[in-house]
Amino acid sequence: MIYDLIIIGGGSAGITAGIYAARQKMKTLLLTKSFGGQMVHKSVEIENYPGFDKISSRELIERFENQLKSKDIEIETDKVLSIVKKDYFNILTEAEKQYQSKTVIIATGSEPRKLNIKGEKEFLGKGVSYCATCDGPIFSNKKVAVIGGGEAGFETALFLKKYASDVFILEQDEKPRASKEIQEKTKEAGIKLIVSAIVKEIKGSVFVEEIIYNEDVIKVNGIFIQIGYVPDASFAKELIDINEKGEIIVNFETLETKTPGLFAAGDINIGKVKQIITACGEGAQATIYAYNYLIKEYGSN
Repeated sequence: MIYDLIIIGGGSAGITAGIYAARQKMKTLLLTKSFGGQMVHKSVEIENYPGFDKISSRELIERFENQLKSKDIEIETDKVLSIVKKDYFNILTEAEKQYQSKTVIIATGSEPRKLNIKGEKEFLGKGVSYCATCDGPIFSNKKVAVIGGGEAGFETALFLKKYASDVFILEQDEKPRASKEIQEKTKEAGIKLIVSAIVKEIKGSVFVEEIIYNEDVIKVNGIFIQIGYVPDASFAKELIDINEKGEIIVNFETLETKTPGLFAAGDINIGKVKQIITACGEGAQATIYAYNYLIKEYGSN
């Protein structure tokens, strides 16, 4: 079977692309390792999405996912290993499946950035986490540290304070990058901010017991790392150009890459605004231009 469109990614951009593809009656396959993207791993409470004064990231992505699954497109849980283009786009997945499509939208977002320090990998799942909504409740009445002084770090700390007895934020800069409003909220919540903190090592026996920064030590049971995200489009490296951050370079009008018929939407591309609503908009935009490409090159879908 040759699809009209294959969407790679199950975050807000990929899901929106799928919804729009269904409206255009394109024969569509969506491939994703999991649904949610940064909506699950990064945000906690969302207060800037139209239609909701406040909604949890998990609830919003569930609404997105349910809407997508009600549409007439195919969905497979799989990881894409490579894309090449011959007559059509040929995609190989981790499950050793192969697919062909006339157009492709890459909407894989980005992965959590690692500290790359001793103990981080060893204690992953044993006190080290990149997802507060996933693992926060485990640390009820325990001490935890959040590494990262941006908006996501402070949001994570506030969320964890619902469960943990003590919450620390470790920021390597002299001043945190989060908004003044959320900084005040964390202060009122009794969360301790430590600036100019260079984290050196995570230590413990079976589980995390302490974090070493500068020349100091904090005894903690959990560590949540929130220092940003890294895009990964290496599976399409022969078909795209990327910038120094690894983001895909696109034509901003069409979101098309250097390869005709291949588009990139959401946080994976070079757009400077990394927000849920802009990712949704790009998912819709990429699908519209993919449809136009389909009509131009193949006459109809």
